[in-house]
Amino acid sequence: MTDSTIIYTQTDEAPALATYSFLPVVQAYARAAGVGVESRDISLAGRIIAAFPEYLDPGLRIGDALAELGELAQRPEANIIKLPNISASVPQLKAAVAELQAQGYALPDYPDDPKTDEEREVGARYDKVKGSAVNPVLREGNSDRRAPASVKSYARNHPHTMGTWEPYSKTNVATMGVDDFRSTEKSAVVAADDALRIELVGDDGTTTVLRESVPVKAGEVVDASVMRVAALREFLQRQVARAKDEGVLFSVHLKATMMKVSDPIIFGHVVRAFFPKTFAAHGDALAAAGLTPNDGLGGILKGIEALPEGAAIKASIEAELAEGPALAMVDSDRGITNLHVPSDVIVDASMPALIRTSGHMWGPDGQEADTLAVLPDSSYAGIYQAVLDDCRANGAFDPATMGTVPNVGLMAQKAEEYGSHDKTFEIPVTGQVRVVDSAGLVVLTQAVGAGDIFRMCQTKDAPIRDWVKLAVTRARATGDPAVFWLDATRAHDAQLIEKVRAYLPEHDTEGLTIEIMAPVDAMAYSLERIRRGENTISVTGNVLRDYLTDLFPIMELGTSAKMLSVVPLMNGGGLFETGAGGSAPKHVQQLVKENYLRWDSLGEFLALAVSFEQYAKVTGNAGAQVLADTLDRATATFLNENKSPSRRVGGIDNRGSHFYLALYWAQELARQSDDAELAQKFAALAETLTAQEQTISDELIGVQGTPVEIGGYYRPDPAKAAAVMRPSKTFNEALAVLD
Repeated sequence: MTDSTIIYTQTDEAPALATYSFLPVVQAYARAAGVGVESRDISLAGRIIAAFPEYLDPGLRIGDALAELGELAQRPEANIIKLPNISASVPQLKAAVAELQAQGYALPDYPDDPKTDEEREVGARYDKVKGSAVNPVLREGNSDRRAPASVKSYARNHPHTMGTWEPYSKTNVATMGVDDFRSTEKSAVVAADDALRIELVGDDGTTTVLRESVPVKAGEVVDASVMRVAALREFLQRQVARAKDEGVLFSVHLKATMMKVSDPIIFGHVVRAFFPKTFAAHGDALAAAGLTPNDGLGGILKGIEALPEGAAIKASIEAELAEGPALAMVDSDRGITNLHVPSDVIVDASMPALIRTSGHMWGPDGQEADTLAVLPDSSYAGIYQAVLDDCRANGAFDPATMGTVPNVGLMAQKAEEYGSHDKTFEIPVTGQVRVVDSAGLVVLTQAVGAGDIFRMCQTKDAPIRDWVKLAVTRARATGDPAVFWLDATRAHDAQLIEKVRAYLPEHDTEGLTIEIMAPVDAMAYSLERIRRGENTISVTGNVLRDYLTDLFPIMELGTSAKMLSVVPLMNGGGLFETGAGGSAPKHVQQLVKENYLRWDSLGEFLALAVSFEQYAKVTGNAGAQVLADTLDRATATFLNENKSPSRRVGGIDNRGSHFYLALYWAQELARQSDDAELAQKFAALAETLTAQEQTISDELIGVQGTPVEIGGYYRPDPAKAAAVMRPSKTFNEALAVLD
């Protein structure tokens, strides 16, 4: 890799398959302008392989691309296009390991209960791979996420469907409000650079070091909170009964992929609460067999097949399913419930889908129904209830007239909850967890009981300063109000409010509207404005960034994949993210079954254009700016001509959308006047693609409808995947002329 290179990441599932089709186009067009585009494998499978080099034959070893890009992200020349990747839950991690082992990689098994030093060391390596392992490494800047004007215009002119809302809808959010992370949170600002220690002082007099060293910097905000398990269990039991009494579906909405320690544990408590008789009678047998509710009902149902008492356990589960409230379903046809897999129902994707669909989820009968959405921790649950109440009162939003809510998100350097994984613990004994500085002084303390979940979070001062600066920059650029979603009654937010008020005067805010509001109030304010067609910049912390950049785009555009996501890196480089990957697994299933990939690469098109702009700015390569400008115009044509993937076999799929983008881009390059040499290079290609449009379209559509083999879900065979994703001989030969 040279200093003048764009890195296009290889990730997972549908985005990875789309890359086999689109990256050859990108590289061919970029080469013509003297721009280098290289690929780096940061997929789940790639990260697993890189973590265990000594276990593998030399020919199967690969370098640690994520670590390489983490270092690059701290340099001013960084230019990284990041596609969505799997934030692996334990079941996904195990499935990926099993697939790789079947492909000849001699990887160790994931140790559920490590007992030896070797097993603990293996487990520690896998722990670095699972969950959101990629984003905290690459996100060395804060987030600027918005709908480009061309995308918003298209959505208004071609509004997607929204479900009808009725004032008598019984859909609601249930949350704890007490004894959860939000209500127990304590916060402090570190005075000087230091290293903190997290220790558990048991009531029995023992002291256990949970984390030996947590480096902190002066001005850093540190938080400690606890989810009290007794209160959680009681709350969940009440919600199961409430859903039954109200005749609505029961569902739970967590983030088990990002909150990879806490949320699988909470998910396990939900499973226990829904099946109390089963666990009372058979809990010991399940535990002895290594079957944990933390992995979901699906893992239990599969695992009990081999147990002597398996039939009795299955009968008990089926009886409680019949007795309890109807469960929301992930796939009614296949019997996959909301409780089957912790990573199946992710709050930031599932709640907007519920809101868009009349407040409904799918029931066991295959029909939509009102739902009790259980979000145990109350930190952000209120924003969703505010949207539900607004829809009940005012009806569904109208994509043809509604405004937009872009986001400036605080996420640099593992800010807030999403950086808490290595500081989150399930507490074994009653006592106190203390956060102690190097002088032995207690910074934060929490009383805990056995089974409670303790979490410590960090937010460094430099990212907060940069976040405030970015908020003012976006407000100045757009003229729209900017609202910091911060709650003065929450310990962490109170610290941030002080810092925001201290740092805002460092910038020119004259004539700008900049407010600080509690999240529920900010949501109500933003909803009122978007119903009037007005725009409001949301300025939020890391988790709300994630939630809102799915919620509003899904309401406005029908998907969060069409957002422009720019991360101006704090040291001067750029990270360009390409959209959400929540529906990617279903897309892969459809490809294998029907040779049809529905993945929409618009996010890649948008990210690529701003990546070329960054490249031109850093290197002075005028051709890169021409690529950016012409790609913008081509994308607008692409949208206006409605060449995005359709939903069914027989229409344009992902591969067809790439062809049409390439066609419109070549046409724009051929007729641009800023670079005559580049225009000449693309004139012949534009002529060929235009003349062969029908032939290429027929070749791309003609392969659809039959199953295909790609050689693996987590690590497809490159030759097989390329053959499937590049089936048009005519298109491939036309591109080759550029070389």
